[in-house]
Formats: sequence, C-alpha cells, structure tokens
Amino acid sequence: MGRYVIRRLLQMIPVFFGATLLIFLMVNVMGDPIAGLCGDRACDPATAARLRAEFGLDKPVWQQYATYMGNVFTGDFGTAFNGQPVTELMGNAFPVTIRLTLVAIVFEIVIGISLGVVTGLRRGRPIDTSVLLLTLVVISVPTFVTGLLLQLLLGVQWGWIKPAVSPEAPIGELIVPGLVLASVSLAYVTRLTRTSIAENKRADYVRTAVAKGLPRRRVITRHLLRNSLIPVVTFIGTDIGALMGGAIVTERIFNIHGVGYQLYQGIIRQNTQTVVGFVTVLVLVFLVANLLVDLLYAVLDPRIRYA
Repeated sequence: MGRYVIRRLLQMIPVFFGATLLIFLMVNVMGDPIAGLCGDRACDPATAARLRAEFGLDKPVWQQYATYMGNVFTGDFGTAFNGQPVTELMGNAFPVTIRLTLVAIVFEIVIGISLGVVTGLRRGRPIDTSVLLLTLVVISVPTFVTGLLLQLLLGVQWGWIKPAVSPEAPIGELIVPGLVLASVSLAYVTRLTRTSIAENKRADYVRTAVAKGLPRRRVITRHLLRNSLIPVVTFIGTDIGALMGGAIVTERIFNIHGVGYQLYQGIIRQNTQTVVGFVTVLVLVFLVANLLVDLLYAVLDPRIRYA
C-alpha cells in the first residue's frame, strides 16, 4: 500500500505541472489584462508599460510561468490587480465553497444512494419508474433554472429561506444552494447506483449468500451494496472538484462569495493571477480526491490489493 501511494504521488507531479501550465497558457490568451485595468479608456503607453513591469507581464510567458510556480511552492499565489493577495481571497472563498460542497456531497450520498438502492432492488416497479422519470427531469433542467425557481418559491413567495446567503454563509443557509448544486449529480448517483445494484443482484455471490440463509439486510449491506458502490464512489470522488469549481452559477444565484464567485470576477476582469491561483488549488483537489477514491476501493472490495 505504501509503495502504491508513493508511486501515485510521483505520478501526480507531472500531471500537476502539465495542468497548471495548460491553465496558465489558456488564461494568458484571454485578452490584455492591462486594458481591463484602465477601464473604458485606453491606457497611455507609459502607464501600460509600468503596469506590465509591476505585474511581470513584460516577460516571456515561460518565464512568467516559472516565476509563478516558484512562488507557489513558497505559498505565494501572487497579487490581484486590486492589490489584494490571492491567498487572502482564497482564505475568504474556499471555506465557504467547502461548506457548500460538503452539503452537496451529503445530499448525493444520502438521497442519491438511498434512492438508487431502493429502485435497484425494485427494478421495473412503479417506484422505479417514478424515480427514473424524476431524475431524467432533474438532469434535463439547467441548474440556473432550478436555482432561480427554488429561490423564487422558497425565498421570495413563501419566505422559508433567505433569498441571498449572508457573507458568513452558515451551514443552515447553504441547504437549498447545496441541493441546487447537487441536483444533477444526485440524479446521476441515483441512476448509477440503481444500475449497479440491479446488475450485481443477479451475481452468483449474492445468490450464494441468500442460499446460505443470511438475513436480507446483511446480504444487501455486506455483499451487494459494497461491490455496487465502487462506480458510485468513483463518480462522487471526481465530482468533488467539479462541484467546487463548477459552483459559479449557484453562487451567483444565491450571492455566495465563494470560489465560483472569485473565478467569475477574475475572468470578467481578466485578473490572471486570481484565476490561475484558484484553479491551481482546484487541480490539487482533483488529484487528492482521485487518490483517496483509489484507496477507498480496497475498503469496499477486499479482493483489491495494491502492490
């Protein structure tokens, strides 16, 4: 196990550098960030040259990337164009988005897996058909429509929630935004769990367990569910980073100042330091989540061994 973890960590190094380099190159071709700093009026050449030198934009792209990565390893993600350190923006944004993502993941695990198990065990029955139709509707409706509809009904008309989340973003105010963020992934988890349960229910090891007279609950939880959760865990693990980076729409609807909000502001203002810094951390989140998912396989299925 230890040798496998070390090998995976070594494999993550070129992936990290390759992903950050690609992001750095893509962000640097978005446009001229200096033009965005000057507003509607064009900068005079002297001011533009001074700003480029101040932010290191007068150097070749490869040198900018090398300088940026060197600073990253010292904990310095650069400075936004408004003079605020990117690490300070991260310190304010990431805790909010992490809480929002945790709420969304809980919805996926509790509701998605539960519905998937129920429908998988009752495949072809009315409850199975109803859940399939419901999940298809959820997948078909865009997230911004779901978010605006829930905000209008629960927040404006019925007054059950605040239409906008407060700056502190406590867990209680993130329940509805978390449900909106998790809605599409929750539907996929339900359908994936259902398919896996229905497929493994006909496996020989399940029939053997039933023939031995084991209680139905034990057959489902100890044998059927554990093996069926392997593809579900893979999806949820990769979905963690997607939820954190893809919460732009949800955070805009509910006025949540998290990672999505900062990325949106950075893209609109062509603030390359902010965008690259936040995405660099999201790349690390993706890599760590995938490693944890691989290690969790051995917990779910004892037959899996890592050399």
